[in-house]
Amino acid sequence: MNRRNFLLLSTLSPIFAKDFLTLNNDVNLDINDLTTLYTLDYRLKKLRRFVGYANFNLISFDEALYYARNYSAIGEFTKQEIALIEKIFYISPSHFGFYGEKTVQNISQKISQKDIKKIGYSGHFLFKGKPLDDYNRIKKDIGNSIVLTSGIRNVVKQLSLYVSKLKSLNGNLTKASSIIAPPAYTYHAISDFDIGKKGWGNKNFTADFARTQEFAQMRKLNYISIRYTPNNKDGVRFEPWHVKVI
Repeated sequence: MNRRNFLLLSTLSPIFAKDFLTLNNDVNLDINDLTTLYTLDYRLKKLRRFVGYANFNLISFDEALYYARNYSAIGEFTKQEIALIEKIFYISPSHFGFYGEKTVQNISQKISQKDIKKIGYSGHFLFKGKPLDDYNRIKKDIGNSIVLTSGIRNVVKQLSLYVSKLKSLNGNLTKASSIIAPPAYTYHAISDFDIGKKGWGNKNFTADFARTQEFAQMRKLNYISIRYTPNNKDGVRFEPWHVKVI
């Protein structure tokens, strides 16, 4: 059995329980993984600078390994970093309080260019079909004060966001998983997208967005919904900016 399948089947069995710490009922990375987390976060940021912000949303895990292996500006992923990536991807986050649906089965998932469209002046992409149609309808129904703040995120992009959040929380998996979906569980990899109010910057990713006129108008639209409502069953914070493609 290969390492990836072993991790997938094992989740948090006693074999892996020693790799985590429980502090104040929260599950945390152990000290070795926490050290690796810092180098992994730095390498992913170097990869993003190398391939560019927009392309970073799409690249696959295998492409990330290729770029890192062949370009000194990034540097090859270490065995410890790859092991941590696989652990984060394959271990069930239900142990950390995240109960969302697994949306990406294959860590090497590729996104075809023929299935997506880049949204001008945003640095983001949307899947053709209903995601793109919904976004265009929102723009038409609400107006140009609405902006796309995040579209497609393949595994590497979501991994980078998750790792960065984990780092800011000193390896607290429970808290990180209540703020952002783990890389195998993001709907950004298959359909959903984030919208915000033009000129609001990072405030668009706070509960303040729910107080805007744009959000009030969005709630009246019958062709979209909010993925993470207050007290949702997935265990994620309220995200009024996260559009659920239905």
